[in-house]
Amino acid sequence: MNALKRLLTNLEEIVCGSFLVAMIALVILNVILRYLFDTSITWSEEVATICFVWCVFLGASATYKHKMDMGIDVLVKLTPPKIERAISIFTKLLLLTLNAYLFYISIIFTTIAWEKPTAVIGISSAVFNSALIVSFALISLHSLRFVLQDLKKMRNWS
Repeated sequence: MNALKRLLTNLEEIVCGSFLVAMIALVILNVILRYLFDTSITWSEEVATICFVWCVFLGASATYKHKMDMGIDVLVKLTPPKIERAISIFTKLLLLTLNAYLFYISIIFTTIAWEKPTAVIGISSAVFNSALIVSFALISLHSLRFVLQDLKKMRNWS
């Protein structure tokens, strides 16, 4: 059970890393085929691009989950603790709203792209765009978790 929990806790990182490995392997394989055998895999660039898109957006979600994204809080740190907590909750609520809206917009964007095929493979462009849905859904869940954690802390501070 512990291994399953660890797998689910790090799922974004694992899937992101898998896409990164696949992308790098495809690019290296294609370079080797071009230079040594004067041939290439026609679909490798498109699949590498799909892997890159998924890697970027899942990586963004993993970064947000671990609070490793950049923030500038110089002015906030100068305020009294109560105001700092209020600003923190307000900011997290704003981010939750924004991320939930981006999740909603990404569903619309992917639905529109459903009928559009990719250039080489001919699969739906939704394969690219669904990375937006997954990542913004995860980021929204992380945002909700951060808001709930702050509210819980605030209740304990009273």
